[in-house]
Amino acid sequence: MEGDNVVTFHLYRYRLLMKKPICLTGIKPTGMPHLGNYLGAIKPAISMAATGKYDCFYFIADYHSLTTIHDAKLMREYVYEVAATWLSMGLNPDQVTIYRQSDIPEIMEMNWILSCFTAKGHMNRAHAYKAIAAENTQNGRDVDQGINMGIYGYPVLMASDILFLQTNFVPVGADQLQHIEIAREIVSSFNAIYGEVLTPPEAMVQSETLVPGLDGRKMSKSYQNTIPLFLPEKKLQKLINKIKTDSLPPEAPKDPSDSLIFDLFKFFSTKAQQDDLAAWYKKGIGWGEAKAELFKVINVALTEPRAKYEELMANPALIDNILDEGAAKVRPKAAEFLKSVKVATGMSR
Repeated sequence: MEGDNVVTFHLYRYRLLMKKPICLTGIKPTGMPHLGNYLGAIKPAISMAATGKYDCFYFIADYHSLTTIHDAKLMREYVYEVAATWLSMGLNPDQVTIYRQSDIPEIMEMNWILSCFTAKGHMNRAHAYKAIAAENTQNGRDVDQGINMGIYGYPVLMASDILFLQTNFVPVGADQLQHIEIAREIVSSFNAIYGEVLTPPEAMVQSETLVPGLDGRKMSKSYQNTIPLFLPEKKLQKLINKIKTDSLPPEAPKDPSDSLIFDLFKFFSTKAQQDDLAAWYKKGIGWGEAKAELFKVINVALTEPRAKYEELMANPALIDNILDEGAAKVRPKAAEFLKSVKVATGMSR
């Protein structure tokens, strides 16, 4: 509740000043987003933008992807896939500024400046670095094998993404709070020397939407258990048929509250549809029939967005235009604020 009170207080303050608070979200392009990405991040972010309460900036974090993706063709494809997904699922460029991170060179200049005010200890404790280092140690490898400086220093770049826009709020899951904490530590170090130049961001902690994957674990690319959003219908149906089930015969009554298929069904169906399927479960339903019902509701929900996605992917120039327009809105803000930071540090007049 304490975090909620902080957010409420700041929203009240910004409304008094007649200024919308700035809200920022980064989207890392690592392949076609899946159902878990949509339900857990994309849908809530689009809904938040539609409220009109925030000045929203959503960026495609291609520099962050460069830490692991070293294939130029793949990188371009991933950027287009992510942009096309957000646009096809309802993101309105008139309500949200969407841009490509690498189109804003001021971010990288800010990255170096901020790195000079970042304690190395913060980087040593960063979750991603620690996880890879721990896995290396566990498997008898050199502790730093496979860790480049991009992976090690990514929290500073993340802080740059946030701070160069003077962001007020960053929606995050509970497992991402460290990113905001590090950004705030950097702000504290910088402002202690130069005054109130940088804006300390607040985390908007979102309740986690746990979307199960094909094997029952959280849907994640790292588990290879995802259902990509815009598969062709036949491939979507084939993947849904792979969902893990037990060996109960069709005629046996089944508990809908203990069913992976029903868990996914709830995300895409009405209360009446859920009641009907639950009754079928209790009478006895074959898993093939249950999967067919799941396919139907997901396919209905995705048919129109899939068509828009395919149209956008067939015309990347349309995506480029939207991202270029977003960058054109952001660049002047970035240049102006970077100038103030450089003046504060004595590197500019």
